[in-house]
Amino acid sequence: MTETELFIQLIINGVTLGSYLALIALGYTMVYGIIELINFAHGDIYMFGFLISLTFLGFLDVNSTLGGWQLWIIIVGVMLATMLCTGTINLLVDRIGYKPLRRAPRLAALITAVGMSFMLENLAMIWKGPSQINYPDIFPTIDILNDMLGMKTFVLFTTKDVFLMGVTVPLMIFLSLFIRKTKMGKAMRATAQDREAAAYMGINVETVIRNTFFIGGALAGAAGMVVGIYLNTGRYLMGFDAGLLAFTSAVLGGIGNIGGAVVGGYVIGFLNAFSDQYLSSEWTRALVFSILILVLVFKPSGLLGVRTQERD
Repeated sequence: MTETELFIQLIINGVTLGSYLALIALGYTMVYGIIELINFAHGDIYMFGFLISLTFLGFLDVNSTLGGWQLWIIIVGVMLATMLCTGTINLLVDRIGYKPLRRAPRLAALITAVGMSFMLENLAMIWKGPSQINYPDIFPTIDILNDMLGMKTFVLFTTKDVFLMGVTVPLMIFLSLFIRKTKMGKAMRATAQDREAAAYMGINVETVIRNTFFIGGALAGAAGMVVGIYLNTGRYLMGFDAGLLAFTSAVLGGIGNIGGAVVGGYVIGFLNAFSDQYLSSEWTRALVFSILILVLVFKPSGLLGVRTQERD
């Protein structure tokens, strides 16, 4: 593999990783923007997206022999059902764990978020066990550059890469349009700017919070299913690892900023890809969290965030 081919491969790997990290990071940044809470259980919602979609596919007895429109109908149907389930789970997390603490000190809500994360992880372990779980290989893996286009190259760019980016990127665009163009999106932006003023203007703040948790959970569930199809493996702690990287992405981009979460996700994705190659995978996590510390110390507002005054 030449240096040029290696560089292109690392770019592809970075975009792939960054795409689903950005999708998970959106849930962190949306919730923080509305109620200024770091929902540490959000990574585990992503993990439940993996497990729930796996359960649906097993119930439908989906295998690699399916193809064509049948396969796509099943994938779309299972993804929508998974997003509904994970959105509901995230909504229940808020209703049970966070809503009673709306006016409590922030530390109480933060500790509750950590507790919710541990609870979801243990429920998943009881449900599916502690071992690595195989996800059905239902999506055909075709090397686009070599097999389809006939190019002689060591760069691996498959139909699974296209599928992952083809799901995550449109979802991020859809969310951005939803936030900018719809009435609920405008209510979410108003609530994020000033909850009390939004309530005085007739916005139902609790409805906005409910919708925010549901949408964030649905996006995380979609990411869980997409990663399952892409990697064909996972386990009950996969949400912890991805959640930390997605949280770092949200902070790097500017916690509370939708565009910042997307930018941060791709930056972390590229850092992971290039660090694994030119340093080592053992150093990658240390590098990522060193960047998190530096951002918190020197630019806590992130790349695209703006410094705001603390709310009472």
